Amino acid sequence: MILSPRGLRAATFNLLQLAMYGHVADLRPMPAEPVGDGPHRSVHRYRPPEGVVPAGPPVLFVPPPGAPARCYDLRRGCSLAEHVVRAGRLSYLLDHGPLRCPDREPDLEEWVSDVLPAAIRAVHRDAGGQPVQLVGWCLGGLLSLLTAAAGPRLPIASAAVIAASVDTAAARPAAALRPLLGLTRGAEADVLGLMSGGLPRPLAKRASQVAGIDKYMLRPCKILTHLDNADFLAQAEAVDHFTDELSTYPGSTARRIYRTLSRDNALLRGGVQIGGRKVDLGDVRVPVLAIAGRGDALAPVRAVLPLIRLLGGAPQVRFEIATGGHLGVLTGHSARTTTWRHLDRWLDEGTVRHGIRPQRFTVPV
Repeated sequence: MILSPRGLRAATFNLLQLAMYGHVADLRPMPAEPVGDGPHRSVHRYRPPEGVVPAGPPVLFVPPPGAPARCYDLRRGCSLAEHVVRAGRLSYLLDHGPLRCPDREPDLEEWVSDVLPAAIRAVHRDAGGQPVQLVGWCLGGLLSLLTAAAGPRLPIASAAVIAASVDTAAARPAAALRPLLGLTRGAEADVLGLMSGGLPRPLAKRASQVAGIDKYMLRPCKILTHLDNADFLAQAEAVDHFTDELSTYPGSTARRIYRTLSRDNALLRGGVQIGGRKVDLGDVRVPVLAIAGRGDALAPVRAVLPLIRLLGGAPQVRFEIATGGHLGVLTGHSARTTTWRHLDRWLDEGTVRHGIRPQRFTVPV
């Protein structure tokens, strides 16, 4: 590695930062306050910056089961939650947290019939009766769509789903492992290895092994060759922090949901059985934005693309392809100029559709 004088100064500054503080990334979470709690869920309202008055239909971030809600708030400067809040949108987060009793984790039926509907109603009440714009990543996106299909009377304004695979045959775990075996994706290898709750055990073990090789053997080389790039160092540090948190979350719910959706590729074959009834994505009656990552091994474009056909009852379906892998398409370097811009336009259109309603407060008698 040969650095220019400017690069040498930047590398020296970054090394001093690491030596003095032990980190480069700003991992402080966006400030938020609770507005609703219940079994397996807590709903938080993000606090807007001073001088910013939030407006428009509220946004609710829906994380996937078995993963930290921190996925939406990876680090300052590359946080989707920070971006949305600073844009002046009323924003909320559903956080299911790491459960202490894995055997009592909510299954697919509880998520679709109780956990997510209760969170939507809590946001609806707190936002003065405005309809809720859902933003879901990975399984969080699929659960958002299934909840909208199963609950047509829920106050949902729209759904934006990112990296939400509906064709499980096109997103087989073995296919997802191929990039790992070639060690081509750095941080994505860590995420895939630790997000192995939905993978069969032998493949999960292999993914974790390969991810470990990348983290402890190849990652130092990548760090050394990017010592002059503070943004790269901060992103690598933030992904490591996220995957460390991810390892504390039980994956039994993700595995159960994955098996249910994988059985006969249910979503492509007329819907999935939930609570004794069939829930079909064709029953979604709200506008939907779907974003797929061009480099996503877990939810490749071909596995997300069928949403256009399946969402036949939605008044609008928009499909976009952005750069990045499974986590990168949500909150990677390029997401700021691709995925986030698509989402900004979508949420702006939601404000036009539903207007800006004043807050309503009930006066105690």
